[in-house]
Amino acid sequence: MTEKKEGKPRIGIANIERRKYPRFSIDLPIEYYPISSPDSHIGRALNASEGGLLVYLPEKMKVGQHLGLKLFFHSGSQMNIIEMTGEVIWIDIHLEMNWGDYRTGLKLIDISPENLQRLKDFLLSLTN
Repeated sequence: MTEKKEGKPRIGIANIERRKYPRFSIDLPIEYYPISSPDSHIGRALNASEGGLLVYLPEKMKVGQHLGLKLFFHSGSQMNIIEMTGEVIWIDIHLEMNWGDYRTGLKLIDISPENLQRLKDFLLSLTN
């Protein structure tokens, strides 16, 4: 038999999700380029939603900067590419990992209806 402790009742902290879209963990290559530059670079997407991406980039971007993006993933034996434009919303400290990248939060600001549907279908496939 366990004793009931007297005193204050336990009060927890509720972690309310403020995101509009659920996030899905991924680890996929991306190609990105600043809108003002034709030079593309390679990074990694670590999570994705219909509204944004968490990416690791080898260079520090500026908050508010717009990036052209290509997300690469396989569906069966087919390689798929989703093209979109994202805006840098936040940047984390430089990470001293194998890649030594900057963790960067991007909000999707331009994506064609076809690419948005492809992204939705891909994210839905992750739940199965």
